Amino acid sequence: MKLLIVEDEIGIARGIETAVMSDGFSCDIAENGSDALEMMKFYDYDLIILDLILPDIDGFEILSRIRAIRNTTPVIILSGLNAIDDKVKGLTIGADDYLTKPFSKVELLARIYAIVRRTSGHSSSVIDVGPMEIDIKQRCVRIYGTEMALTSKEYSILELLAIKKGSVLPKEAFLNHIYGGMDEHEVKIVDVFICKLRRKIANLTGGLNFIETIWGRGYTMRDFEVEHEHKITPIGNLKVS
Repeated sequence: MKLLIVEDEIGIARGIETAVMSDGFSCDIAENGSDALEMMKFYDYDLIILDLILPDIDGFEILSRIRAIRNTTPVIILSGLNAIDDKVKGLTIGADDYLTKPFSKVELLARIYAIVRRTSGHSSSVIDVGPMEIDIKQRCVRIYGTEMALTSKEYSILELLAIKKGSVLPKEAFLNHIYGGMDEHEVKIVDVFICKLRRKIANLTGGLNFIETIWGRGYTMRDFEVEHEHKITPIGNLKVS
């Protein structure tokens, strides 16, 4: 998952970045409101962590603007303003949560996971797709109880498909999710990842496929009832590398 951190105190921003990246997230940092709004035009973020006191545009105004254009990206306000009126204002404008500084990184991560689950329509950190379980907290995928051997990029693609299950995602969305827009990559690399994932899923399901190609548009993850019970002998606990 990809986060945008809007924070002008670079020490705090880097601290948040370290905390979320150690838990498997990728993130961008904007040190002012103008940069944040510009970045939101080009990238689809899974969540925004927003400071209120910024050098140009305050966080309330940023939140108002993105909600006015129907941008529904979840927002956690992270601010030194701890008055009840500020909290009520932020939540009323459209924030999904409000956390005051100083804050616990453990609590911040817990709130991030809770919001991502809730806004994606999932009540727990495990997303079920037929016999496949995508555990977004543990960053692993299990099929019939057997953990898949995945690279970090392969996992990120499955995670994005699961969170956006039912939505058609263009190849550019996958590039942004796994590379963060920092490197230039041909969209064909997405096809390579999808091909490898389909092969690995089929090997553990006896040929089932959950990733559907929508020609000219991208890929989507579909869910369906499995007609027959598959019994797979576990081959060991394989970790995401």
